[in-house]
Amino acid sequence: MEEMLTPSQIVKELDRYIIGQDKAKKAVAIALRNRYRRSRLSDDLKDEVIPKNILMIGPTGVGKTEIARRLARLAEAPFLKVEANKYTEVGYVGRDVESMVRDLVEISIRMAENQKLKLMEGKAEELAVDRIVDILRPAPLSDRKVQNPFAALLGGATIEETEDEQEDEAQKERLKESKARLKEKILQGEFDDKYIEIEVEDTAPSMIEVFSGTGLEEMGVNFQDILGGVFPKKKKKRKLPIKEARKILAMDEAKKFIDKDEMRRISIEKVEQSGIIFIDELDKIAGREKGHGPDVSREGVQRDILPILEGSTIMTKYGPVKTNHILFIAAGAFHVSKPSDLIPELQGRFPIRVELENLSQDDFLRILTEPQNALIKQYKALLETEAIQINFTDDSLAEIAHLASIVNERTENIGARRLHTIMEKLLEDLLFNAPDIENKNVNIDCVYVREKLADIVKSEDLSRYIL
Repeated sequence: MEEMLTPSQIVKELDRYIIGQDKAKKAVAIALRNRYRRSRLSDDLKDEVIPKNILMIGPTGVGKTEIARRLARLAEAPFLKVEANKYTEVGYVGRDVESMVRDLVEISIRMAENQKLKLMEGKAEELAVDRIVDILRPAPLSDRKVQNPFAALLGGATIEETEDEQEDEAQKERLKESKARLKEKILQGEFDDKYIEIEVEDTAPSMIEVFSGTGLEEMGVNFQDILGGVFPKKKKKRKLPIKEARKILAMDEAKKFIDKDEMRRISIEKVEQSGIIFIDELDKIAGREKGHGPDVSREGVQRDILPILEGSTIMTKYGPVKTNHILFIAAGAFHVSKPSDLIPELQGRFPIRVELENLSQDDFLRILTEPQNALIKQYKALLETEAIQINFTDDSLAEIAHLASIVNERTENIGARRLHTIMEKLLEDLLFNAPDIENKNVNIDCVYVREKLADIVKSEDLSRYIL
């Protein structure tokens, strides 16, 4: 899909989920398209073209994270979000910043496995049904051929299976027909509620996994990989309805098609060539060393992150991973600090800077209704599960947007997240009483909105705690 999308098409796709922020959308669209352009270059030039990392500047709740996440989904690329300020916590170790790359590889592994499982879904389902049929219609004992050990050594034939070979063949044919009829009934769902006992792999963590720890990952050591094959995997029996058993056995069969070595190779290549790491709260580690105290590690964190951005090789339990062509998107409000407070080397690794705009009242109104997953659509769907139909009038939506804008101005500006708090407070009584409401058609107008929220909005002190 990413090979076909032009920058304008990427922006159009982002518009389905994110309102406004055209500058940021344009920047990430160019970054994604550049990856496609780079893939068409010659090998010697391809390595020289590095991604242009992006720094998004803007208050919380204006769409920074959502833009990065949606971009990754469009590109079908491994995506990881990390909080930069976690590396300033007590107990911070410099090497810990490398964990972001290891986590990204884990995500890529899961993506590759899920894609393979989905690809083999049909075949796995068929094999699962065959296993269920074999459990319900096992082969008779007479079908099991007994080999004479002395005859085998001398090149002789087997012991006679039956006195009448024709009757044996007829029995096999009847069994084959019986299994075919049974398989057809299972596929049609006639036996979905019938219980069956199956043998499945025990997924409980072993002692090897418990004591292996995560610190050894820095050396690329994983005890489960080293010793896991020494001990056979535990099996346990479960009695389940055939409908559930089909799903479990299908998953078990699908896993047999996965070549782990191939999955690792593909996943690492995906990370190196198209991985995206979103570093949020970058402003929390901005600042130069000025003395002792809790902020003393900020510049140290920046210097630890720097090699990863510049391009380095990180050891993981799946093998070495190069970070040269991973796209880094950083974000921060930068209310207290400024991008210039970052060390110069780190600033240079984010050549593209985009300032996101504060959301206006009109933006709030559009956010409520326009996106594919708009808040109004979400709440309507939730209440429809209780057979309640809610209708928002145009003036009610305008009032909600107006109140969200006012509260953001009077208190902390948390962007679109304000709509979540206001909507939850607005529909609190309705959501609580929904199972017992007789009138299943609820009309929400401007008067309703003002009754539920006006008092809270008037009281700045109260809204500071509630909204």
